[in-house]
Amino acid sequence: MSDFKRHNFKKLKIWQMGIEIAKDISDITASFPSFENFGMRGQMDRCSV
Repeated sequence: MSDFKRHNFKKLKIWQMGIEIAKDISDITASFPSFENFGMRGQMDRCSV
């Protein structure tokens, strides 16, 4: 077996910031009108992730 240790990417600051951005975008797009659910809202949610 190798002595290679796995790095926990979830501890990286950039990972944590990315998760916060995705949550913020999701909160913002939740206020969009319902007819935007599969339009702009969906695009923005997918893009943030």
